[in-house]
Amino acid sequence: SSSRSAPLRRVGLFGGTHGNELSGVLLVRHWQEDGAEIQRAGVEVTPFLTNPRAVERCTRYIDCDLNRVFDPENLGRPVVEDIPYEVRRAQEINHIFGPKGSDDAYDLIFDLHNTTSNMGGTLILENSRDDFTIQMVHYIKNALAPEPCPVLLIEHPSLKYATTRSVAKHPVGKYEI
Repeated sequence: SSSRSAPLRRVGLFGGTHGNELSGVLLVRHWQEDGAEIQRAGVEVTPFLTNPRAVERCTRYIDCDLNRVFDPENLGRPVVEDIPYEVRRAQEINHIFGPKGSDDAYDLIFDLHNTTSNMGGTLILENSRDDFTIQMVHYIKNALAPEPCPVLLIEHPSLKYATTRSVAKHPVGKYEI
């Protein structure tokens, strides 16, 4: 992406991609009740509970990992009665926030997770060539200083990511312990 790209207009804040990771769930529910702290002039910010059935059961997922099914094969599957819940949910999310890879997709999705690893507040990026996310990470790190905010780059030269956040033009994962 070029640093001269269009300004951000639509941002998704996702929680509950894994139903047993409650920090994002609690934040999304809070922002759905009162979104004043996340609203900015000229930007539509949408807090969204990604996997409500798994959240209800406080389990990682119902049929399969929602954070692994945003690939063309699953997004294009016909909706039949026995389609896995998370695949159907991925198609719904892609419809609302995408379509993935299109000009109509949301500009940015922050997908909020928890981990049992001692990572602290960590940002996860999938693309080192996305000028926007690199600049945003720099801004976040400076804003949080002196608190550390590690950045994990999981870039792969040929792998196309099927993560929930990959629907957006600029995907960012955020993990907390």
